[in-house]
Amino acid sequence: MLQDIILYSGFAGITVFIGGLLAYYFNRHVDESLLKHEITHTLMSFGSGIILSALALVLIPKGMEELSLLPMSISFMVGAVTFMFIDRYLAKKGGQTAMLLAMMMDFIPESIALGAVFAIEPEMASLLAVIIGLQNLPEAFNSYRDLVENGFSVQKTLIIFFFLSFFGIIGALAGHFVLSNYPELTAHLMIFSSGGILYLLIQDIIPESKLKNNYLTPLGATLGFLVGLIGEKIL
Repeated sequence: MLQDIILYSGFAGITVFIGGLLAYYFNRHVDESLLKHEITHTLMSFGSGIILSALALVLIPKGMEELSLLPMSISFMVGAVTFMFIDRYLAKKGGQTAMLLAMMMDFIPESIALGAVFAIEPEMASLLAVIIGLQNLPEAFNSYRDLVENGFSVQKTLIIFFFLSFFGIIGALAGHFVLSNYPELTAHLMIFSSGGILYLLIQDIIPESKLKNNYLTPLGATLGFLVGLIGEKIL
């Protein structure tokens, strides 16, 4: 069990670094053009589709199994409002730290939930790990570009992404050993995270992924959701 948690959470986390590397080579070898912008925005929408699949297929259904209506509703809205205040704070503060925090806002609670779910339903946890990993890839890709454009050196950005990759393992182990015996608390964390992630998705990610007079980019979100459906069907 412990080996599986480290393996799957390691996969979910290492995609942060891989996404940064892909962004580095993409920026270095692909000239600025309309096609480059379309690829970037399609990756953003692909990530949003994967996030939606994580909410719809894993986090919310598992949370609803454990919680009654009122506690579920409260956790969901508290998550949305909490992320709203964090988002407003980051927008006012701006700068490099804000971008790093924004990238990790959904990764950390998801990793904690991943570790807790392993003790309850390993197959569901493996699906969640794949979804988190695929979600981190386009998020890290776009976060890299933002950080470099706002003053971080390439080397420093990649070093930060490398160390952030291990947050998944730390969070999953903490979730497994602390929350595995508290399924209701784990459910609250899932629903809380779902409310916050959905807020960020609607407020920031989906609007940023849109390109004027481009009708192919939204297919990225559809494809991302399909990835989650396929994973759910296979398991």
